[in-house]
Amino acid sequence: MAALRVPNFVRRRSAGAYAMDDWASHVRSELAYELPDEDIGEDLDDCLDFYRLGSKPRCEEIEYLALVRDARDRIDRGWTA
Repeated sequence: MAALRVPNFVRRRSAGAYAMDDWASHVRSELAYELPDEDIGEDLDDCLDFYRLGSKPRCEEIEYLALVRDARDRIDRGWTA
């Protein structure tokens, strides 16, 4: 019986994939530092989707939402931007 050959691109992650993961981790770390009292998860879209409007004072709410959106956008743009 012949062994199944898996192409290299399937087995290995590229250096760019690791760099993107590092960049996303870096951005999330910065966000956690700026918002120490918040539970920031891996998926920032979930943080925005499950956020209940009115659960914080208005000025804190605006700052929280702006910081999370900015972090999400920075991750989406990538580490080269």
